[in-house]
Amino acid sequence: MWCLCCLINKEPQNSEESKLNSWTRGLLSHILSGFRFDTKEVGLFTQGLGYVPADYCPGLLKNMVLSLVSELRENHLNGFNTQRRMVPEKIRFLSRVCIPLVTLPDIEPLVEALLTCHGHEPQEVLWPEFFDAVNEAFLLKKISLPTSAVVCLWLRHLPSLEKATLHLFEKLISSERNFLRRIECFLKDSLLPEAACHPAIFRIVDEMFRYALLETDGAPEVLVAVQGFTRCFVEALEKKNKQLKFTFKTYFPYASPSLVTVLLQRPEDIPQELWHQPLKHISEMLREIVEDQTHGSYGGPFECWFLFIHFGGWADIAAEQLVMSEAEPSEALLWLLAFSCSPHDGSPQRAQTMVEVKAVLSRLKKLLRSPILSAKDLQAAAAESQDRDPRPPLCQQLIRRLLLNFLLWAPGGHVNAREVIALMAPSDEIAHDMTGFLDQTLYRWDHLRMEAPRSRKLARELLAELRMVGTAMQGPGSPRPRDVMRRPFLRGMSAENEP
Repeated sequence: MWCLCCLINKEPQNSEESKLNSWTRGLLSHILSGFRFDTKEVGLFTQGLGYVPADYCPGLLKNMVLSLVSELRENHLNGFNTQRRMVPEKIRFLSRVCIPLVTLPDIEPLVEALLTCHGHEPQEVLWPEFFDAVNEAFLLKKISLPTSAVVCLWLRHLPSLEKATLHLFEKLISSERNFLRRIECFLKDSLLPEAACHPAIFRIVDEMFRYALLETDGAPEVLVAVQGFTRCFVEALEKKNKQLKFTFKTYFPYASPSLVTVLLQRPEDIPQELWHQPLKHISEMLREIVEDQTHGSYGGPFECWFLFIHFGGWADIAAEQLVMSEAEPSEALLWLLAFSCSPHDGSPQRAQTMVEVKAVLSRLKKLLRSPILSAKDLQAAAAESQDRDPRPPLCQQLIRRLLLNFLLWAPGGHVNAREVIALMAPSDEIAHDMTGFLDQTLYRWDHLRMEAPRSRKLARELLAELRMVGTAMQGPGSPRPRDVMRRPFLRGMSAENEP
């Protein structure tokens, strides 16, 4: 270095000598940034060369970070080779130093290296505050990390995973649940579905969804979030593991493996005319587990229902099949719909719901061949029988959705669809539920690649009109529909209360 300093001409006489001075100073700066001198020593030396801190500090920081990253990676590869390993105290110190610096772009490689460096100590060596700072920066989009580093963060620090899941819940609930495309973007952007390919992360996130359903009495927002999360998770799993590293039993340990296998079938991969086969199979397996107490190892009604709603598209397909089929309504599909809408019911109540739905379907089928359907005819077809008890709210919702399916698919239903919708939506909550149904239907049709131009057109028009009405009626400060009416849906269905 001293020899290089001697090459510098303090009074260059021509351009060649000036170029030589510039080259020599640059070489000295590069050498200095690569050594771990005391900051004061470096400062004095570079001052003598005519440099200011802004000239050499970035290079010094970059090389220091690269050196530490290299050392951490060697530490990870050396494993039990204690002679070449970085001592845990140093790793812990580094994590503490990085806490206020995690959002600096130059520090990101060191943050990633710390997260992915797995020691062999019985206790975590990184500072808890380091995990908190990194997780906070990641959630607020102040730092960019690869998925592998994020997975390490959430596996090594459970509070960070819980906070990330709650952060996602807040975003999903604060957004409109009737915009599934937007919800799907939130889910993928959170990296949680992709990280959930690791079974430990999936189990924790899934358990938080479970508690959210119980705490909100099966709020529609949470149901939609569970189904969206499951779809994104399965897509990520198929993309990541062409040959699955973990069996699905690892993700759903308390469920019947054969039931999980059938539910995981993608309807878009099955010819439409064969959809009734997996639907019947799903219904029979669920019914056997729910109504036959000998299958206690697979949980009670709630556990079966919670598994089923992960793949809620099958229930929607069952409703469409019942409406579109000219044959006698299948008992298997009727049971599946009755169970999916009200899982806490016992066999007598479920049988009564099946009778109600079957009667409505019978009246709708008589109207199916009519070229023009009046709103009064459809209202009469869905009306309650005078000699029976009033329908429970969830049975009313199920029949309302069957009627909407009928409007979308029946040739004569398109003419007076708007008039029927107006009669069916006497309250904001019902209108909101119908908006959600139409949005989910269009979203599902897109994934199924359904060819139904007239039905699609009508669904889009009705959805746009309902959204417009909902926006006009819900002014600033208005309560969200989920706060107006809580559904008495899962009360008494926690694991402690199951039979």
